[in-house]
Amino acid sequence: MLLPANRKAQPQRIRPSVGLQPTGEKEMGLVYAEIELISVDELTLNRRGFITEDEIKRVRVNALVDSGSYMLVIPGHLKEQLDLAVLEERMATLADEKEVRGTVVGPVEVRFENRRTTVDALVLADQGEVLLGSVPMEDLDVVIDPKRQTLIVNPDYPYIPLTYAK
Repeated sequence: MLLPANRKAQPQRIRPSVGLQPTGEKEMGLVYAEIELISVDELTLNRRGFITEDEIKRVRVNALVDSGSYMLVIPGHLKEQLDLAVLEERMATLADEKEVRGTVVGPVEVRFENRRTTVDALVLADQGEVLLGSVPMEDLDVVIDPKRQTLIVNPDYPYIPLTYAK
């Protein structure tokens, strides 16, 4: 069963599961989604005939869906594995309000089910998990299904993503 998307609703930040709340109501847990990250430079080299499909640098990861984050955030080892170019440095505010310096790399193609988007990624540490932020989620036209605690393609547009161009 697919749930209809509420187009007017703003994405909500997903909070860690802490069991039952004092009211007896269960809090939503973390949502993860399997995504594929691909070096756009490698896709270009393949398209121009310089490398084969098998030579394209790509990786499948289980990403934390974090609508409170804007960007795709990756650890340093994935930047190296995908051979992503450093584009700039940027300050980032973490969930605990601490500010840290990060490196913006890319471009990287993000694939989820029948969707794809091209974004830059923020590298904050050598280790850690991948965060799928609200900007790539919006461009992929995906939504969080709170009942099943999963990421799904927009049920109103299951075969082709919707983009607002106004």
